[in-house]
Amino acid sequence: MTVSDTRPPGERVPAGAAPAPPAPPGWQAAVRRWLRSTSTGSSTFSVLVTAVLLVVLFGAGSIRYENFGYPQVALNLLVDNAYLIVLAVGMTFVILTGGIDLSSGAVVALATVMAARLLQAGWPAPVVIALVLATGALLGWLMGLAIHGLQLQPFIVTLAGMFLARGICFAISGPSIPIQDDLFTAVAINVVELPGGTFVSYGAVLALLVVAVAAYVLHRTRFGRTVYAIGGSESSAALMGLAVGRTKVGVYVISGSCSALAGLLFSVYILSGWSLHGIGLELDAIAAVVIGGTLLVGGRGLVVGSLLGVLVLGTIKSLIDFDGGLNSWWTKITIGVLLLLFVVLQRLTGRRTGTAS
Repeated sequence: MTVSDTRPPGERVPAGAAPAPPAPPGWQAAVRRWLRSTSTGSSTFSVLVTAVLLVVLFGAGSIRYENFGYPQVALNLLVDNAYLIVLAVGMTFVILTGGIDLSSGAVVALATVMAARLLQAGWPAPVVIALVLATGALLGWLMGLAIHGLQLQPFIVTLAGMFLARGICFAISGPSIPIQDDLFTAVAINVVELPGGTFVSYGAVLALLVVAVAAYVLHRTRFGRTVYAIGGSESSAALMGLAVGRTKVGVYVISGSCSALAGLLFSVYILSGWSLHGIGLELDAIAAVVIGGTLLVGGRGLVVGSLLGVLVLGTIKSLIDFDGGLNSWWTKITIGVLLLLFVVLQRLTGRRTGTAS
């Protein structure tokens, strides 16, 4: 379009007049449309905020501490938090439906105690692993049935599950039980070598595999679409003919299984089983999921965001460990502040979404 196109009829264009600026290219318009969509609090925008926060925290640590920027320090975030990543994946499924699982930390402890006691009794390691995973899935199934079938609040049901799992731990064994099984020890000691002299543990590789499988299930299967639909509006999902009951029970089965798997990874990481393992771990998982951009009311979130949320928590802990002069409770204080900020951000962006709609 030229200048003459925008002038009143009959008005002549002066000689040498500069042409009007060209229309913005298609890609710029697409970027602006994408930014407008993400500014209303979409899952993509929330994950981007978490990713930026992770980069800022790690960059600040690299500037502040001499060895913080080494690649192995970043990989250690995966190695040291593999069990929490798996736990957060299971929690993501539950929170996406608008539920909560307070039993996950106690199930982690139960998994470590069961594994240690059965291995101590001479059971084969593969049988122990299968039995522990089945126990976690069974507890999740029972809680899911109570929540959906009896229409009970997830908070109350999973709180009861927490007490049940923790009580079973103490019934099995009070003192800590060392794990000396060859398979568990080999997995704990051996690592996957990477270029540059770096490495990751087998637990970290398994945790990333769990994240990949969970992302596929949530975004490429009917079950995953039903999870999001239930979180958006359970009544609407039921009216659309979706399998609401099976899906709600299923997410608690997934959470219980992930909790049991996280317990196995933790038992490999620490090579012991103890009834007091995992106290407050469910709160760390919830914090990681929320910081990763998943709404507490359900319906929106990405499992990749939960992974980033765990890495943010791990980076905060590493910063405090590198400093050496700060009390470890500053980790909890910082996580609390971040959690509050992300909840407020979700609230504000949620209001903008509602206004726009």
